[in-house]
Parts: sequence; structure tokens; C-alpha cells
Amino acid sequence: MAVELDLAFVDGMVFDGVSDAPRRLDVGVVGGRIAVLGDDVAAGIAAGTRVVDLTGRLLLPGLIDSHVHPVEAGVERLHCDLSSGWTREDYLRIIAEYAAANPERGWIVGGGWQQAAFAGGAPLAADLDALGTGRPMVISNRDHHSAWVNSEALRRAGIDRHTPDPVDGRIERDAAGEPTGTLHEGARMLVLRLAPAATSDEQYDGLLEAQRYLHSFGITGWQDALIGDYGNHSAGIVDAYQRAMDEDRLKARVNGAIWWERERGPEQIARILGLRERFQDERFRVTTVKVMQDGIVENRTAAMIEPYVHQCGPGETHDDGLSFVDPALLADYVSRLDALGLQVHFHAIGDRGVRESLDAVAAARAANGDSGLLHHIAHLQVVHPDDHARFASLGVAANIQPLWACYDPQMVELNVPLLGAERTTTQYPFGSLLGAGAHLCAGSDWPVTSPDPWLGIHVAVNRRLPAWHPDHNAEAFLPSESLPLADALRAYTSGAARINGRDDSTGSIAVGYWADLAVVDRDPFAHPADTIADTRTIETFVAGESVYAALPVAS
Repeated sequence: MAVELDLAFVDGMVFDGVSDAPRRLDVGVVGGRIAVLGDDVAAGIAAGTRVVDLTGRLLLPGLIDSHVHPVEAGVERLHCDLSSGWTREDYLRIIAEYAAANPERGWIVGGGWQQAAFAGGAPLAADLDALGTGRPMVISNRDHHSAWVNSEALRRAGIDRHTPDPVDGRIERDAAGEPTGTLHEGARMLVLRLAPAATSDEQYDGLLEAQRYLHSFGITGWQDALIGDYGNHSAGIVDAYQRAMDEDRLKARVNGAIWWERERGPEQIARILGLRERFQDERFRVTTVKVMQDGIVENRTAAMIEPYVHQCGPGETHDDGLSFVDPALLADYVSRLDALGLQVHFHAIGDRGVRESLDAVAAARAANGDSGLLHHIAHLQVVHPDDHARFASLGVAANIQPLWACYDPQMVELNVPLLGAERTTTQYPFGSLLGAGAHLCAGSDWPVTSPDPWLGIHVAVNRRLPAWHPDHNAEAFLPSESLPLADALRAYTSGAARINGRDDSTGSIAVGYWADLAVVDRDPFAHPADTIADTRTIETFVAGESVYAALPVAS
């Protein structure tokens, strides 16, 4: 006798997370897991079965974001969120409206501005001063590598022409050496450490808001790419996840990456191991250590093999970027972590940062042999061609943020001039990495950019933003580095599940796997490639439970 199904998906196309194209397939779910496929599904449909008609739609595994900051993003969405703006005027209007609506807040803290909206990527304190609030302001940019501050914030932090740049950051200055209102990398912390941190309730609310938003894109799992003592939102993130589990409100499968404090050494490993032991729930696991090896190109802190094209400004001493962890120490740390079974999630933007990260994994492999851990390097903006093949040979995954691989204003106005014509051609080499055998996974880095995976997939395939996007540029960016649609989708499904160590139960549609699933409004394989970003989520399921529905669910 056939088992009665809780849920049945019928009469449509299915992308299973591993194949090269969708196929016609029915899918049946019992007890939160996929129980039957194909012709056997019909026999299990009974009075109590919810039947989902897939006609004209596509069923696929729940999408997994390999690099995202949901608590930080959620807190920003609930506070001074500049992400809806595009220009200097937009940002000043949003900040002024927020300040007026929140007179009780002693500090104005927020984020979401893009550097391309300002000359040289550096907004001015004078613009914030002109709002006349009298309150200190610190507004992080969308990638959280720089902060826009007003004069009151500079005064409270004691930052003036005599303040030296921290070793891991830079203060923007005028010709006389006076701070102008933009702080990069570690310099941000001179002000952020004074600003009020998000409360535990705000972090919890931020997590729930972020989860709601991610579910609306068909996302059922992620790797939280920064949990620890960084910025003023991250220290209590594990407590937010714990509370969500205690209250049975975490409806996703999450792996946490614990921040490696670069000013400390191996003494922090004991704490990391304690967090790993504490968090091994199916919903939230601590499996990974996050190492930020360099900064970003836009503020010239990404670690480059050759110097940037532009000369340094007044008082600047780093014309080839910053390596935040000494490469020799990095090799030792990664070898220790690898031996203890801890995955390492690197941030590396510049070609030297990427090479130093690969070298550290090579040292770990030499010391420990093949541990079986799939370490991964995120962002990979500039990768020297000599290093493409090393990803496969070392067993290092390429964690790509495909939405960035286009001619948006940040690329045109900031990156290309700083990198020069020849080095520009080495950016975001997705196709080359795939061709060299690298394992790909994908993510958004939200709140840096949109968490919409279909927008990311669109750029991965087309190497340009869709025509309706405000930053659209008709010219494709290095189109030879584009990905086939199936490979881009695998990076968000089975590829991402693998780096989370969950590819035996998620990321694919197969019998016995969790029914973490997404229904979208079309089969993008059957539509023109330049419409991929138009794909919209109809419904999202985690363990067979509907956690998001764009349309009313029939009873």
C-alpha cells in the first residue's frame, strides 16, 4: 500500500540541483522529507494531501546563500537603511527622515550607501553636518568596509589631523591632513566602538526579519559569514540564533562562521571549539572560522600583487593594499584549524589576498594531509590566472558573489581606474575557475548587495544587470567568464549545500532529502537568458512546511 503523502508537487518541471536541465517529475513529501518521485507520487495522494500544481512553474531545491550577514542586514532594515537609495541626495533625505522620526536616539547609526555615489568613493562629514541634528552619525557603506561620519562623531572619537591611520585601515583626509568624513576598514572601529551596539532584542528581531526576507527569495539555508566581535551588531549573534531555536522560530538550516580576531592568535581557538560543541543543531551549527585576509578595491585595501594605478593620498603608505593577517601566521592558524576539523571561510578580494589564502591551505595540506574539509574563499574579485588551477588541486571552493561581476557604477568609476586595463580582465573569473575544476558555491554578501539569488544568477549568466535595474549597463563585463545557467543554479543549491557539509540531505531533490524546496513562477531554462532576473518565488518550504507564500495557500 502506498504511503499517504503530506505534500505532492505535480504536473510541472523540476530542477533537482545536480542535473544540467529541468525535467518533468512529480515529487512527494512525507514527514518533512522527500519520500517518492515520479509515477509513484500519484498513488500516495489522499484526502489529506496538499497538492501543489506546478503547471508553468519550476520546483527546485531550496536555495542556499553561501555568504550572508542576516542579523546585521535585518537590523539595518529595521533602522536607518540607505539600501533603497542610489544618490547622495537620496541618502541625505533618508538619514534626515530617520533622524526626525527617531529624536530619542543619541546616535544615528545605519548603513547601505554605495561609494560610486560620491566623488572618489568618499562622502563628506560636511554633508551630514548640514542636516543640523547635533547628534553623532556613523553610516556604514553597503559593503561595510567604510563608514560615513559627521564632525560630531569625529570629535567624540578624538580623530583629527594628528590621529595616525590604524594598521588595518585608513582615514580619508584633505590636502591639509584633516579628516573629511570617511573611515575605511579598521578606522571605522574608532567610531563604531563608541556607538551604541544593537540590543539583544534588536538582533533577534533583525534575525527574524532577515529570515522572512530570505524566505521570500526561496532561500532555505545559509552560511552566516561573520559571527563574533566585529562591528556593533555581531557579538551577540549566536544568542539570537539560540533564542530563535528555543522559541522554534528558526525555519532554516544555518552554518555559522566565527570571526577570527586578527589582532589575536591561537589562544582564541578554545573559544571557537566551545561554540562548535554548543551549536550542533540541525537548524544552526558552528562549523567554520571566518578569516578576513584583506579589504576591498574601492578603498585600496584589497591586497594586490602589484600596486594600484592611482597614487596614495596624503599620509597614505599602502599602495598595494593590506594583508590583515601576516601570511606566515595565516598558514600556521589555518593548519591548526584544519587539524581540528574546522572549516576556514576566507574573505579575499585582491589577487595577493587570494594567493595568501591558497598558500595557507597548501600549508595545511602539507602539514595534515587531506583533512576532507572544503575550505572556501569568498569574493574572488581579482584572481591571478596562475592561481585558477590551485582551487581544484588544493580542494578549495570558490565562493562567488556573482551580482558584482558587471559594469555597475562602482566597477566603472572606482574599480577599473584603480586596477588598470590589464588587471581589470582578471576580475570575477567564474568561467575560468569552473573550467579549471573548482567547486563553486554562491552567495550574496547581503546587506552589501541584494540577497535575491535570481539577480545574482542573472549576472552570472549574462555578466550584466537586467535592463530594469537602475545600475544597468548594456555592455557585458568579460562575457567569456559567464556561467551556464545550470552551473549557476548548482552553485546556489548542491554546491552551497556541500560547503555547509549538508549535501547528504539538502541542496538536491532526491528521496530521503529534506523537503527544503522553492516553487518559482517560471522555468528560466525555457525563457531568454536576459529575463532570468524576472524569476519570482511563489512559495518556499522548509522540511515540508510552507514558510513563505506569495499567493494565498489553498486549504
